[in-house]
Amino acid sequence: MSRPTAARELLRAAAARLAAAGVASPETDAAVLLAHVLGTERSRLFLVEDVAPSAQETYDGLLDRRAAREPLQHLTGVTWFRHVELQVGPGVFVPRPETELLAGWAIARAEEVVAEQGGCVVVDLCTGSGAVAKAVADEVPGARVHAVELDSAAHAWAERNLAGTEVDLRLGDMGTAFDDLAGTVDIVVCNPPYIPLDAWESVATEARDHDPHLALFSGDDGLDAMRVLETRAAWLLRPGGVVGAEHADLQGESAPAVFAGAGRWRDVRDHPDLAGRARFLTARLAR
Repeated sequence: MSRPTAARELLRAAAARLAAAGVASPETDAAVLLAHVLGTERSRLFLVEDVAPSAQETYDGLLDRRAAREPLQHLTGVTWFRHVELQVGPGVFVPRPETELLAGWAIARAEEVVAEQGGCVVVDLCTGSGAVAKAVADEVPGARVHAVELDSAAHAWAERNLAGTEVDLRLGDMGTAFDDLAGTVDIVVCNPPYIPLDAWESVATEARDHDPHLALFSGDDGLDAMRVLETRAAWLLRPGGVVGAEHADLQGESAPAVFAGAGRWRDVRDHPDLAGRARFLTARLAR
């Protein structure tokens, strides 16, 4: 008959197993999965002495899937984005921590607009799981947030995550969405697909094999969606309104150039992430 195993021993073995499989953060992932199995928080695992055989079996199954590079968030079914919890799984892009910087920019701008005029209209294009839209709605109660997603499977996840909020979620194309808001929007925010088609091999296994390709790839140079965004943001924004968009770290010049070259934007600038890599651009529609 199987016996309980010490939690520390189980974690050490699990981390070694994930490291051997090429998982980028084996210790963290091993701990997150064990906490998930035990129904506790990762920070409270130190209180766990032994793990029962039944829990070990469940844990082992999840480790098999993580070692095969299934995303950690698919295994737990949830992820955190700033201060909100999101449900995620197959069919939706798992939001990355880097995107919290773009959301933070949108939130700060929305707070400024609310302070100035008592309200704010924010549009989140390519909303995916609804992460940015939900974060803005959560942190800026005075903002009216609208979001759109093209992929029906991802839209279904966004519906779950935005249920109970006042976010106006729609199923549609970023290039034609929100005609009814033309010229009235204060902030457009977008995390578009931006990976060049020929960069397939460089994409992490978790993303390449499990994230929707519609959310990843965007033409030969990775900027097809950025060009659509430039045109649509100009249509949606009021004069002086602002747009923010994430891009690949190698697009720190080419992505802002899409806006700078259009001749209708000012204050076009790029912003680094916490590691100093080019991460997102912002621009203001000329008056």
